[in-house]
Amino acid sequence: MRVRLTDQILYIHVEDVPTYKKNGSVVRNSYFWALRSIAVQARRDRDWEFDSEVWVALQRMLLSFSESGYLGLSETLLEFPTGAEIPPSLKPVATWA
Repeated sequence: MRVRLTDQILYIHVEDVPTYKKNGSVVRNSYFWALRSIAVQARRDRDWEFDSEVWVALQRMLLSFSESGYLGLSETLLEFPTGAEIPPSLKPVATWA
């Protein structure tokens, strides 16, 4: 998932956030609701926002869903712009684009 960091807010690109589908996979819908529950802002037409207070929870959540094997790496790995600083709490689930 493409991300950027501005003023201690992590933004996940709107095209990369999970989607909720009424008759979709239970795992994917659970992933959607779990991420949405810790987001500061999670609007359908905008990037989702996560403040630094939830980054440890975000990291644990991404690791858990990644290890489950139901979601692909592109759905659980944060891709920072090349050369951007990755916060220590997010390093286990992050890389550079």
